[in-house]
Amino acid sequence: MHPRPTISPELREWILATTHAGHGVPEVLKLMKEHGYDPRQSRGIVAEVLKLPLATLLASTAKSSPQGLRATHPEAPEVRADGHAIGVSLSVDTPVLRVLENILDGQECDELIALARPRLQRALTVDSEGRQQVDRRRTSEGMFFTLDEVPLVGRIERRLAALTGVPASHGEGLQILHYLPGQEYEPHFDWFDPEQPGYEAITAAGGQRIASVVMYLNTPARGGGTAFPELGLTVTARRGAAVYFAYEGGDRSSLHAGLPVLEGEKWIATKWLRERPYRKPGKA
Repeated sequence: MHPRPTISPELREWILATTHAGHGVPEVLKLMKEHGYDPRQSRGIVAEVLKLPLATLLASTAKSSPQGLRATHPEAPEVRADGHAIGVSLSVDTPVLRVLENILDGQECDELIALARPRLQRALTVDSEGRQQVDRRRTSEGMFFTLDEVPLVGRIERRLAALTGVPASHGEGLQILHYLPGQEYEPHFDWFDPEQPGYEAITAAGGQRIASVVMYLNTPARGGGTAFPELGLTVTARRGAAVYFAYEGGDRSSLHAGLPVLEGEKWIATKWLRERPYRKPGKA
C-alpha cells in the first residue's frame, strides 16, 4: 500500500475549484502535467482530493479502454444457480459481501481436494509485471485448474457464472489452496493497484479483477477464517460455504486476510472474476 500524497492547501483548493467549474479529471491532469507535476503523482493527488478510488480515476481517464463487465450480486434469502440452490446468510453493502451456504456439496469438496492434492506447490502471488512470485505473506500450497479441465470444474464454473452473471471466460482458473497449522495469507487486496508499475501488463490479460468467490472445502478444527479488518468481520471457514465479495473501483474496504489455521488444516477453492475475457499471460 502506498502512503497518501502530501497536498498543499493551495493545490487542493485549485483542484476543487477547477472541477467545480466544470473541467473534467483528464483536463485537470493535463494542466498539472503542463505545470511540471509527475503524471503518476498527479493521479494519486487528484484521487485523494476528489475522494475517488484510483481504479475509478484510471478508468475515467482511459482513452480506449472498453467498458468492462460487472457482477450481479447474490441476494438473500436464496438464489438458484444452474439448478443449484444457494443460501445467502449474510449481506454487507460496503464492500459488497455475501456469505453463501451450500455452494458446493460434500462430494464436490472431497473430489476437488483429491484432484488437487498431487499437484500442490508453494502458493504464489502476482508481481508488478504479471508474473507469479513467492510472497512471504502467503504461506500455503496451491494449484490452478484450467477452465473446464474436468467435468467437475466445468460444472462449478457454470454454477458461478449463473450466480454472478459473469461468464466463465471472464474468470481466472479455479485455484485450490491448502493451509496447515500456522499458515496464513496476510491482509491484502485482490484488485490490482493502478499506481503499481506493470498495472497495464497485468490487466491486459482480462482487465481489472471485479469480484472474488472463496469456497471452503473443509471445516478446520480451529482458525482459518477469512477476516475483513475494515469491517471487523471474520467469515468462518465451513465446508460447502463461501464468501463472495466485489470491489469495483478498487474498494479499499475489501481488504481481507486468510487467518492462520490454529488446529487441523484448511482447503479452499478461489475464483477471481475479471471485467473482460481472461487470457493467461504468455498464451495466444
